[in-house]
Formats: sequence, C-alpha cells, structure tokens
Amino acid sequence: MIRRVQLAGVLGAVSCGLITPAFAQDAGSVTLEVMSEEERRGLSWSEGRAALAGDLRVSRGRLDASARAVTLRNSVRHGGADAVVDLSVGTDWDLGAVRIRTDATGHAFAGARGRMDYVEAGVSASYAYGPLYATVGVIGAPSQRAIGGSNVHVYVNANAGIPGTPFTVLTELGHSSGSVSDPVRAERLRPGGSYTNWRLGLEHRRDRLTIGVDYVGTDISRTGTATADRFADRRNAGDRIIGRVQVSF
Repeated sequence: MIRRVQLAGVLGAVSCGLITPAFAQDAGSVTLEVMSEEERRGLSWSEGRAALAGDLRVSRGRLDASARAVTLRNSVRHGGADAVVDLSVGTDWDLGAVRIRTDATGHAFAGARGRMDYVEAGVSASYAYGPLYATVGVIGAPSQRAIGGSNVHVYVNANAGIPGTPFTVLTELGHSSGSVSDPVRAERLRPGGSYTNWRLGLEHRRDRLTIGVDYVGTDISRTGTATADRFADRRNAGDRIIGRVQVSF
C-alpha cells in the first residue's frame, strides 16, 4: 500500500509540475465519457460492466500531458481496484509526412489489494493519406512485480472518415508478449501468455459529441486454472460489442 501511494504521489507531482504551467499558458481540453465497459487491448478492465471516465489534456509547445480517471468496479484484473488514474507525458514531431510520437504513462490503481501500479512507455509513427490516418507503434513495460514480468504491445491502427458523412471507421490489430517472473501476475495483462487482439469500430461525431460502437476480441482461450486465473478475467477477454458516448469541452 505504501509503495502504491508513493508511486501515485510521484506521478502526480511530475504531472502537476508539467500540467500547471501548460494549463496557464496553452490550450487544454476536458472529456467525459460513459461506456458499456472499459476495454484496453481487447481486455476488459471493468469486468464487462459499465464505466465512467474523465480526461484532462494540456499542452505547451511540443510537450503535452494528460490525466485520465476511470471507474473499474472492483476489477478482478487489478486486485479489486475501484478506479485507475493514467498519468501521461509525451511529445511528437514531424519527419516529412510521418509524425513520430513518444510518451510515458504511469497507471495508479485506487482501492486495489496489494501493489498494482505500473509504468510503461511507447513510440509510434503515423501517416495521413487523404481521409485515412494510420499508426504503427510499440508500448513497452519493463519488468515489474505488479505485472509479473515485462510486457510489450505492438500494434497498428487506422481510421478513415466516410466521405460525405459524419461517420469514421476505426480498425486496430495488436499483439502482446513479454517475459514472465511471476506466472500468476503475468496473467493480468497477458491471460494465457502472448495473445493477439483486434478492433473494428464506427464513430459518429457532431460538434463536441462522439458516439461510437466497437467490435473487439482476442485469441485468448477461455479455459484456465483457478490459481493462474486470479487476475486473468478470461470471461471478459473474448469477442464482444462495446458502446460509448463522449463529450468534449
């Protein structure tokens, strides 16, 4: 518990140091979202139940920072956590027609039993061609006790506006792998070991309102053992449809 609070405090201090001057001098945005579940990389973080989220994003020059808080509803995957706060700092720059982005994120879990917080960093490259915007990237978490080893997620995604309509099509394909130091905790982010996830979605955007529906899934097997599945939550890692409504300010 002490280590978890310390990590959250350190991340909070870092982000506040970056966010405060940025908010005072540059643009910022706030987003509120309700969804049928909180899903990341094909895995449910809210046990397949509805969740609420709030985002604060600010920028100063090329540097940006964000804080996202999401309800997790006593998530089995995260040790019974009630909520997670994601604190990120990143930057991007253009290399010709390609935009490169790097960022670092700390995930702090409120109400969790035991040490659940962890950190990761990523790099990506994006390219726009007409209405199509495509990104390829990798997100890595160094070996940490909270996730039972290391984790590497490689992904490619794309979105394209449908000409003459307010609709946008989204697709994503990812693969997660990594080392294992604690087989039980490693199930938290990689149930059953390495796996592949996918997404196909449709968004309708009008002014500050976005309504979306996504078909998501993984190739994770739903069978396992009670001991190994302490954090896996396999029943909420299969194919399913997720709805979401987002309002930006």
